[in-house]
Amino acid sequence: MYRRTRLRDGEQGVEVVLDGRKMLSFSSNDYLGLAAHPALKKAFIDSLDQEGVGSGAAHLLTGHSRYHHQLEEALAEFTGQQRVLLFSTGYMANMGVIDGLLGKTDVVVQDKLNHASLLDGGRLSEAQQLRYPHADMALLHQRLHTAANSRNKLIVSDGVFSMDGDVAPLTEIMALAEQHKAGVLIDDAHGLGVLGQNGGGVIEHFELTQQKPILVGTFGKAFGTAGAFVAADEVVIETLVQQARSFIYTTAQPPAIAAATLASLKLVQQETWRRDKLQKLIKQFRDGADQLGLPLMPSQTAIQPLLIGDDKKALKLGQDLEQHGILVGIIRPPTVPKNTARLRITLSTAHDAEHINKLLGALEASYGH
Repeated sequence: MYRRTRLRDGEQGVEVVLDGRKMLSFSSNDYLGLAAHPALKKAFIDSLDQEGVGSGAAHLLTGHSRYHHQLEEALAEFTGQQRVLLFSTGYMANMGVIDGLLGKTDVVVQDKLNHASLLDGGRLSEAQQLRYPHADMALLHQRLHTAANSRNKLIVSDGVFSMDGDVAPLTEIMALAEQHKAGVLIDDAHGLGVLGQNGGGVIEHFELTQQKPILVGTFGKAFGTAGAFVAADEVVIETLVQQARSFIYTTAQPPAIAAATLASLKLVQQETWRRDKLQKLIKQFRDGADQLGLPLMPSQTAIQPLLIGDDKKALKLGQDLEQHGILVGIIRPPTVPKNTARLRITLSTAHDAEHINKLLGALEASYGH
């Protein structure tokens, strides 16, 4: 598989101009339709007059602006965690938290379908890395039993799996962690803002109010901006401040990004109708796909994968949809396991019922031909 970039002109949205052609997009992570929201634009522009563009330094030097500080405090309240630490990207957050907390005498136990950044973080830490079949709690139990004599054990999982759209069995993971005296790290990049009554992600979805995992969240999906954070207790965050190389040795994100994310966070919490509308669109799409006999994977999130299997068939179907003016993700190995090529269809609050009907019509015309 040969990868290449494609040129988008104009704003991110449900209608995009890609490589000079206007298409209806079902391929972005802008789940709540906030990427071009006027409130985010205004916050971004207003902050430029106060802070300029670049942060100019790492957080531990002079790069940590008042907007960064306010965002960390607001996120700590939003997540119900003691403290939050900002990172420039989700990849850097996942790399930094695992490498910053674990070493050679520790064990990290990962779901086989975890995001690449989590697996890379495990490798970088030099901890022994064990993996268990996707969402298999019996095998997770076995892996933890194998690691019984290690100094520290950390279970690591996506919250919502980015290529399958399913949700990690977090209640069972937390129970096994308590049984085996292990920590838990959840990367909720695709759940935060989308799941839970208040957008609290998988932790709120499973109503975990007391025992909470270390949480990695990102801003480039539902929040419509860029960057990431780690939320945890005081000890974990202070350890990362001292030891997470991807936090220490990089320039802080521009303050304007933090200002825009503060505006986004308010909308995520206040405008619950965005999540309600998204769930209605998901139901409309799944009901329609079921009537057409399409092989959707079992997902109740904004990520709706259509399992094709054969790489060439997936590529052809994706190209046929583009001829109908519909843009979806075409996902093939090695991003997903062999013989599981798929179309990755992502829905957004910015879509409407007519958009879903157009997608279903294009799938009906293209699938099987």
